Amino acid sequence: MKKLTLSFAVLLCLSACGRQAPEPEAAPAEAPATAAAEPAQTETERLNEWFEARFEEQLQMSPFRLTMLGRKERYDDIDDMSEDAEDERLEWQRKTVETMEREFDYAALTPDAQMSYDIWKYQYENAAASQAYRGNDYVFTHFFGPHAMIPTFMGNFHRVDEPSDIEAYIKRLGATARALNQLIDRAQKYAQNGVRPPRFAYEGVLQQSRAVITGAPFGEGDDSAIWGDVNRKVGALVESAAVTPEEADAYRDSAREVLLGDFRAAYERLIAWVESDFENTAEEPSGVAAQPNGEAYYDQLLATYTTTNLTADEIHDLGLAEVARLRGEMDAIRREVGFEGDLQEFFTFIRDDPQFYKPNTDEGRQAFIAEVEEKLAFINERLPDYFGVLPKADLVVKRVEPYREEDGGAQHYMPGTPDGSRPGIYYMHLSDMGSMPLPQLEVVAYHEGNPGHHMQNSIALELEDVPTFRRQAGFGAYGEGWGLYAELLALEMGAYEDPYSNFGRLSSEMWRALRLVVDTGLHSKGWTEQEAVDFMMQNSAEPLASVQSEVRRYIVLPGQATSYKVGMTKIQQLRARAEEALGDRFDIRAFHDTILTGGELPLAVLERRVDHWIEETLAAGG
Repeated sequence: MKKLTLSFAVLLCLSACGRQAPEPEAAPAEAPATAAAEPAQTETERLNEWFEARFEEQLQMSPFRLTMLGRKERYDDIDDMSEDAEDERLEWQRKTVETMEREFDYAALTPDAQMSYDIWKYQYENAAASQAYRGNDYVFTHFFGPHAMIPTFMGNFHRVDEPSDIEAYIKRLGATARALNQLIDRAQKYAQNGVRPPRFAYEGVLQQSRAVITGAPFGEGDDSAIWGDVNRKVGALVESAAVTPEEADAYRDSAREVLLGDFRAAYERLIAWVESDFENTAEEPSGVAAQPNGEAYYDQLLATYTTTNLTADEIHDLGLAEVARLRGEMDAIRREVGFEGDLQEFFTFIRDDPQFYKPNTDEGRQAFIAEVEEKLAFINERLPDYFGVLPKADLVVKRVEPYREEDGGAQHYMPGTPDGSRPGIYYMHLSDMGSMPLPQLEVVAYHEGNPGHHMQNSIALELEDVPTFRRQAGFGAYGEGWGLYAELLALEMGAYEDPYSNFGRLSSEMWRALRLVVDTGLHSKGWTEQEAVDFMMQNSAEPLASVQSEVRRYIVLPGQATSYKVGMTKIQQLRARAEEALGDRFDIRAFHDTILTGGELPLAVLERRVDHWIEETLAAGG
């Protein structure tokens, strides 16, 4: 998965303007004509200029997003997580759409500018539709909950280059405590209406929250993650002679005071409330259809994540068809390697044989990381044959931080900054090497790295000829669809020479097909957790720990898992359409550049973009 993109997923979903939203401005007025006047702007130029101003306003509402982009405005703050602030942000979006429709002539725009117009409006309409169901959201779960991501955000994204940055860091610790309290208020409100995650999610929240405030300065033992980060960053300032040792001690004292005050109090409040609400949770989890308005809520989630109008039944049926097809291809590899048992026995062999795992030691973990880096280096050499535009940003492969690492947890990607000051990061959970089968090492590396999420995200961030908001937009079906398409593309590029690695690729695609079935099964068809686990175990070679972890992810993050296969299918359909229409004029590099150089798009808009490219290519060829 990617930045669920992205990164700090719950905060992204719930973030709202931290100050009063500014009134959107009308389009700039035409300047009086003079002898030396510049040529009049085109409608597209006017609109793009307007988009830049509006997006900058939007960014200034979110200190979190500013920092994620490597910027230091509002560096001492974090987003207002209250419902009132969320309402203000949505009203701001509504007014911008109203202004855009009033001030700009859609027919006078270029096709690409029309896409920008439609995307801006789509983002508002989807936000408005989603807000109607915000009371159905799970605020705190074990999967990317804000309580666990706060230390990650501070450690990985709040850079300290000079003394003012550590001063902002300390103030931001207090602001994150305020944001956490706002989220607790929301979780309590939703729980009063019968909306709370299942018991296993609360167990994870308790474990993760306690881990954040365990160790120095909160108690005895090693440094906590957040205190270790403070010490590293203050120590670096001393080493660079930016501060004296005495000044460093003063910064540590200030940070300790905040951590032992508002910061710890917010976590203790979260822990106390979850403990008090624990008996109200369901030991046997159910899908969101059981919630008030749950069926409509799930329909909206599917629309959001897939950017389509596909129903739960249609997605379920697509998944079943893909599971059947992939079983046939997997069985062909079983025969290729000479395995004498049936496919189910082959799944067990892949799942259990020690040859398919690194040792569960630090040496085994480092060897796994080294092999991932080797595979990425292999594919990087082949990128110019398949892409005209290549990413400039670096990619770093890292193990997940101990305080949020879990056995069998999903590997994921966090994007870098547009200016390249922070690289993209491919994270892996390596606490249990028995959950990291070697046949899938290659395929996940290509999905999260190149030519997958790192390439797609980096190219989008580095674009110069589309409005900035499009470089920052996130649409799950596009992003995850590309990641899954990239897994298959790597086969064309010469990867997966070992048949077991190719089986791992098929296993990955099967995983995404199973998600279509299981996610809709859980949230639309009344499946139990065990039924979902059984179905995945019957149709994949994944270790049980990974399956159980993934099913629990689907339970607390309904709808998101359907985006992968739906998006991949659309990209494959568009490629087939282009190949048929263009024949010998089809250029794989140009096709991929068409997909990647427009930023993330809703699937219907992506289809329009590819169709326009086909028409232009045909016209150019006479």
